[in-house]
Amino acid sequence: MNPSIAKLSDIALKEDRLIIGLMSGTSLDGLDIALCKFNGNGNNTKLELLKFETMDYTREFRVWIRKVFAKKTIDQQTLCGLNPYIAEIHSNLILKALKKWKIKPEKIDVIASHGQTVFHAPQSLTGDRSLPNSTLQLGDGDHIAVKTGIICLSDFRQKHLAAGGEGAPLAAYGDYLLFSSENENRILLNIGGISNFTFLPKIGSESKAYATDLGPGNTMMNQYMEKHFGLEMDEDAAVAKKGKANDVLLKELMNEEFLDLSFPKTTGPELFNLEYLNNALKKTALQNLSHEDTMATLNLFSAQTIINGIKKATKDMDGFKVYVSGGGLHNPLTMQQLQKEFPGQVTSFLGLGINPDAKEACLFAVLANETLAGNPQSVKNIKDSPAVCMGKISLPY
Repeated sequence: MNPSIAKLSDIALKEDRLIIGLMSGTSLDGLDIALCKFNGNGNNTKLELLKFETMDYTREFRVWIRKVFAKKTIDQQTLCGLNPYIAEIHSNLILKALKKWKIKPEKIDVIASHGQTVFHAPQSLTGDRSLPNSTLQLGDGDHIAVKTGIICLSDFRQKHLAAGGEGAPLAAYGDYLLFSSENENRILLNIGGISNFTFLPKIGSESKAYATDLGPGNTMMNQYMEKHFGLEMDEDAAVAKKGKANDVLLKELMNEEFLDLSFPKTTGPELFNLEYLNNALKKTALQNLSHEDTMATLNLFSAQTIINGIKKATKDMDGFKVYVSGGGLHNPLTMQQLQKEFPGQVTSFLGLGINPDAKEACLFAVLANETLAGNPQSVKNIKDSPAVCMGKISLPY
């Protein structure tokens, strides 16, 4: 027997497993690395976050990704080369984190790598029925396994597609297993490049859990800041706070069919981008709107799509709490708008005992834990989402 196969079997049978979860989002700020200790599986899953680090990307890395990210026309050689390039960069960052934590690679059972999304194309977004739902994440698992010497699970979204899903969002699986409550209806809101939430009704409720995308999150604001200011983001909403949201532009931005679709649904920067903004500016003859007012409007646009989504999900519901994670948690203007709309109901994900910045990386570690030791039936009650275990397994030798 291949010793890696034997090791994989041993890992699945262990009482405790050490899994590194990786997340690299559409904001391209860095690689989130979460070292998680797992006990059990399914509804009995216990997760302890032992270490967490966000390793910053270089500007060179971001430039390479943006050559293909959310673009319909690209250079095939660049796309091909980025698959191992991203894996090598991520491997180096993992080894750097382990060295910092003074942990030897052989102590880690597996790596759960989300990879870097470069294109997301469900039929509901493209409108093209000639090809099936699809999504593409780069960062080859074999390269990560060989370079780190650690078994790697990667490319999680393909199984979701193969089983009839749209490949996103996947957060519902880990959220459902870890954070369902007998006492509280919960909205687990993640404001990344795209905003999404997992709806978790009280255990025993007739309602079903589900995850859904909502709208642009940070992506349009980040793209605007990069183009006009050469910055990765509007830190502390410094630019947006100097402006005033334009009601006419906001109304045009909100005039998008996706925003009215029923839940669950999925989208990406393929829809919400600077072209989307520029089209709205032209239609409203507001091309000369100041940077500050434009950013204030984009910030409110992001917040309003989230607010509308929460209201839709919680209509006629007797109380709920919103727990926020993702980069948007650190945008004071976005959070102010959410807390104003839902006073006393919006708080940081830290309230559930996990670093909000580490949450997505932890959730992919959960998916790996389920593939190794779990059972798809544990997540059969998630609405409109296939009950499957996800992730391709790459062996180091």
